[in-house]
Amino acid sequence: MRLLGIVMLWLLTLGVPLQAQTPYYQGKTVRLIVSSSAGSNYDMYGRLVASYIGKHIPGKPEVVVQNMPGGGNLIGANYVYAVSKPDGLTFATINPALYFNQLAGSKDIQFDWAKYVYIGSPDRSEDLMCMRSDSPFKTIHDVKKAAEGPKCAATGTGTTGHYLPTLLNDAIGTKFNVVSGYPGGPEMDLAAERNEVQCRAFTVAGWFAGDLYASWRSKGFAHVVVQSSRKRDSRLANVPTLFEILDEYKAPDVMKRLANLVTASNFFGRPYVMPPATPVEYIKIMREAMAKTLSDPELLAEAKRRKIDIEHTPGEELERLAKEVIIKDAELIDRMKKLLGK
Repeated sequence: MRLLGIVMLWLLTLGVPLQAQTPYYQGKTVRLIVSSSAGSNYDMYGRLVASYIGKHIPGKPEVVVQNMPGGGNLIGANYVYAVSKPDGLTFATINPALYFNQLAGSKDIQFDWAKYVYIGSPDRSEDLMCMRSDSPFKTIHDVKKAAEGPKCAATGTGTTGHYLPTLLNDAIGTKFNVVSGYPGGPEMDLAAERNEVQCRAFTVAGWFAGDLYASWRSKGFAHVVVQSSRKRDSRLANVPTLFEILDEYKAPDVMKRLANLVTASNFFGRPYVMPPATPVEYIKIMREAMAKTLSDPELLAEAKRRKIDIEHTPGEELERLAKEVIIKDAELIDRMKKLLGK
């Protein structure tokens, strides 16, 4: 018996496992924080990812979704960065334009955009602005000529609903009136249907996903007046881009540079992040799980059926981009502050 004990101790010293090690995530629950309301486009993507990612994490943990809307998506973004434990058990999907707030020196943020741990993104989409078709605003030119512009819904600064109309106001003199403070997309959609606001701004992918916007399109309830990309989306071939409009109205060069900076948010898509100091082994597991999830044939089939665009961007690429957008250009930062009303 003594000899057997010595042999077992020797094996342990050599690092030879006596049995397979239990995966870290086995028997645990992983939380996905969605920083917007239930029923929003972020929620739609989040619940789709949550339905499949668990089986691609070693140990197959349960994955639950928790909506944490408010503050223009800042509440959820602040929570995952500053409150949640870096134990690999909490990740979040956040608004891709929240770095605007950091550049503008907002006191509401509790994060450093470049220090989030980026897991990946399920899509990469440009933004658009749509308008109620019964309004007098058929094009951006109509908004430019109007004595009083349309009301546009937004959750807060640093979101598409705020930056896109405000950028056009600053660059070419349109008169959009941004109404901020909505909890999330569903509430803004309802406001548009009630004619409390006349315009909505969100992603191109969102416009072509789900039943609500399909209904808006088929009934002619709303139409798209601008898209944020440099190249027109083939599905919106007759809709001018933001950069075409800036060129047409001979916007100052600094405004074009600002447009480049803010539309970089499109490349983040819908970023999934974890808090700083998350151990590297958990980061690796979650990045690999996200990649496998977004190439899962079952997920892709469901996404196709629901008309949800999937285009995976790896966490490593988002991490690099996050460092690039935190600029030091004083003139651009001043313009960003003005854009956000700081």
